[in-house]
Amino acid sequence: MTFLVGGLMGAVTWPFRPQARAALRQPWPVWAVGIAGLFGYHFVYFSALRSAPPVEASLIAYLWPLFLVVFSALLPGEKLRLHHLVGVACGLAGAVLVITKGEGFALQDGLKPGHVLAFGCALIWSGYSVLSRRFGKVPTDVVAGFCLVTALLSTLCHLAFETTVWPQTAEQWLAVLGLGLFPVGAAFYTWDYGVKHGDIMVLGAASYASPSRSGRPRFMVSRTRPPVEAERVAQAVGGELVPMGSAGAKAMVGAGSQASAAVGLAGGGMASQAMLASGGTSLSVGGRSSRSSIRCVV
Repeated sequence: MTFLVGGLMGAVTWPFRPQARAALRQPWPVWAVGIAGLFGYHFVYFSALRSAPPVEASLIAYLWPLFLVVFSALLPGEKLRLHHLVGVACGLAGAVLVITKGEGFALQDGLKPGHVLAFGCALIWSGYSVLSRRFGKVPTDVVAGFCLVTALLSTLCHLAFETTVWPQTAEQWLAVLGLGLFPVGAAFYTWDYGVKHGDIMVLGAASYASPSRSGRPRFMVSRTRPPVEAERVAQAVGGELVPMGSAGAKAMVGAGSQASAAVGLAGGGMASQAMLASGGTSLSVGGRSSRSSIRCVV
C-alpha cells in the first residue's frame, strides 16, 4: 500500500506535467535497475527479518552505505579518498554502538539464512544507488513508475506468502498514508535525485545518521504484572522489556521516552493509554477480552 501511495504521488501530476509521463519511456536496463532496487531490496530485507534476529539482520543490511562509498569509486570522475573511508567507518561504528546500546555485535545463534539475505540487501541497495548515477540523465519522475510496479509485485508476493491484515482504525490508515508519502514516497524521489546529482560519497557516509533512533525496540511493561506474552513479543522482534509502574510509565512518555511501545493486558492499562495518547504504540495481549491475540496500534 505504501508503494502505491508513493507511486500515486508522481502519477497525479501526469495530467498537468506531460514530461513526467514521458519520463516513463526508458530503456529496459533503467527499469531493471529501478525495480531491482526498490522491490528487490525490500523483498530480500523482509525475508531476512523472518529468518534472523531483526537487530542482527538490520545491522548487516546497514553495510550498504559502506558499499556505496566503495562502489562509487568505480564511477567516472569519482575517486575514493582516505577521509571517505574514515567517515563511513566512523558512521558504521556509531550505528553499531547506538543500535546495540554498547553491548557489542555477535551472531547469538550462529549464521542463519537471514544473515546472508541481509548481506544481499546491502549489495542490492548500494548497487542500485551507484547504477542510478550511471543513468544520471534519466528524470527522477521515473521513480513513480518504479513505485507502481513495486506495489504490483509486492501485492502478488503478499497474496502468495502472507496473511492479509487490514488497518482497523483511522489512525492506522493515516500511518499507511504517512509512510507512503514520506519514507516511501518523497524519500525515494529525493534519494534518486541526490545520487544522480549530488556528492554520492558524502551521501553514503551521511546515511549512517539515520539509525540513531532505529535501534532495538523497547517495550514498557508493568513491574508488578508483566504479561508472559510480552517476553515472547520482545524476543520475536529483537527488543527488550522495560519494567515500570504506571506513574513512572506516564512520566517517561510525557518526557519523550524512547520506548517503542507499552505492553499490557487486553483492554489497556494506564501505561498503554499514556503511550497511545502520546502518539506511540500500545500492544494488548492476553486477558479475557475478545482481543486474545496481540493488538498493535501505530
